Amino acid sequence: MLSRSTQAAATAASPRRRGGWWLAALLVLAGCGGGSPEQRLRASMEQLQGAIQARDAKAVQAQLAEDFVGPEGLDRDGARRLAAGSFLRYRDVWLQIAAVDYQVQGDRATVAFEAALGGGSGRALPDAAQLYQVRTGWRLRDGEWRMISAEWKPRL
Repeated sequence: MLSRSTQAAATAASPRRRGGWWLAALLVLAGCGGGSPEQRLRASMEQLQGAIQARDAKAVQAQLAEDFVGPEGLDRDGARRLAAGSFLRYRDVWLQIAAVDYQVQGDRATVAFEAALGGGSGRALPDAAQLYQVRTGWRLRDGEWRMISAEWKPRL
């Protein structure tokens, strides 16, 4: 049996628990409207990434503005359906983003980044994976950032 201090150290060392706590802290920061506009925008991006990795189509939709528009006329509801379909198709879904460029101008922002997105059935290699160049538009309303547009191009 582990002592309380050993248990606490083991819990603190667990990346999964630390990551969950960190994400919860970001959610609180975003919800409370604390921090600079860029910090809140970063928190909204983290929420979106977390929703994708949690396979939660409604949480993905919640990050999108009512007037969201994507490629080929994709709207907010269509984005939720696209996410839900992907989550049904792939048991495991992962998303990694890099080279993020935040441009905040008043109540509007642009976030451009590279994204690696994949899904699979739990085997060692994913069933599908792709690198994308992504550009998103955001609007700040009532202290919350919501994505208003997205466009992406495969990198490979």
